[in-house]
Amino acid sequence: MGLPPDPPLGSFNRLDVDRATVVELQRLPGIGPALAARIVAYRDSNGPFGSMDRLRRVKGIGPATAARLDSLVSFW
Repeated sequence: MGLPPDPPLGSFNRLDVDRATVVELQRLPGIGPALAARIVAYRDSNGPFGSMDRLRRVKGIGPATAARLDSLVSFW
C-alpha cells in the first residue's frame, strides 16, 4: 500500500506559489495538470510572482480562479 494522498489545502496552510511544484499546485481547487504546468513555466521564465496580480498573468487564472485561490496561496 502507498501513502495516502495529501489533503486539500485550506486557509490555515497556504501554498507558496513562488516555490510550489506542479504536483503541489494541483492540490489547489481548480488547478489541474495543464494549468499547474503553465504556472511553473511562467514562473521559471519570469521569476517569482510576488502577488496575485502577477499570478493572474498566467493564462487560465482569471478573476474567479484568483478569488477562489486568494485565501489558499501565499507568495514568497
